[in-house]
Amino acid sequence: MPGVLWSSTPGAPLVLMGHGGGLHKRAPAQVARARALVTGFGFSVVAIDAPGHGDRPRSARDEQVRAELGAAMAAGSTERVAAVSAAYGADLAERAVPEWRAVLDALQRLPEIGESAPIGYGGGITLGTAIGIPLVAAEPRIKAAIFGAGFVVSAPLLAAARLVTVPVQFLLPWDDEHVDRASALALFDAFGSPEKTLHANPGDHRTIRWHGIDDQFLARHLGRLPR
Repeated sequence: MPGVLWSSTPGAPLVLMGHGGGLHKRAPAQVARARALVTGFGFSVVAIDAPGHGDRPRSARDEQVRAELGAAMAAGSTERVAAVSAAYGADLAERAVPEWRAVLDALQRLPEIGESAPIGYGGGITLGTAIGIPLVAAEPRIKAAIFGAGFVVSAPLLAAARLVTVPVQFLLPWDDEHVDRASALALFDAFGSPEKTLHANPGDHRTIRWHGIDDQFLARHLGRLPR
């Protein structure tokens, strides 16, 4: 699993950072957010390529889905795009969640991370949300999470969201062409977290803005004040 670790001081909180669909661990926006968390808050950050993304080979299934999505988008079939995306997202999550947990196991054995470092999930926009929600639902070591809409909301994703009880910050692109606002709001409503906050911005998931949100959310819950 190709990945990158931006490390801070030993024992610093660790943020697992998911990436968007079609992107990779070193996408420019990904790197910018990681650097901000390391230099601004003293966190350590890790990102890995999702299955079929970045430096990982694509399976026949990955190639088939890309072709199906391209054809559906070219035909303007919103329903087909939604169906293909939802099925593929569930498939990727099934593969990626065990990988993320194995990465976390390995990182906790490193002296610069350790087993006592608080852990959060951040940057989970689109595909990062489709993978991140089932991961946070399954992984008790994660204490807070940032998710974002822009991915098709399916019944399995809603079911996983109900199992998420840690504090959640949810970023909502208000005008996304592939994810209707009502389904994104239903996903936010489904989170079982007693503490959850929604931040809405105009535009779609490609133009979602990180400024104006609660930028101390992870710091409050992972115990690291801004520098």
